[in-house]
Amino acid sequence: MADMVTITAGELQKQFGRYRDMALKEPVSVTHHGRESLVMLSADEYKRLKSLDDRKAYYAWELPDDIVAALEKSQPSEATKAFDHEI
Repeated sequence: MADMVTITAGELQKQFGRYRDMALKEPVSVTHHGRESLVMLSADEYKRLKSLDDRKAYYAWELPDDIVAALEKSQPSEATKAFDHEI
């Protein structure tokens, strides 16, 4: 896959139409103060990506039984002992 086009926020403001049209065909990365801050992409591509995302957020009382059971069986790794003093 080729590198995506990267532009500054200032370029986006000056030539929005150009980059909007470009984003319909390929993602466009927008930087702000030299750091990547967002990626523009077509609505169809966004919908396609969202359709692949099967993650779900739960409140604690909504957790399915299999997730509760897995959490009850889990053990923290040895690396977490370094943070015991914070409890």
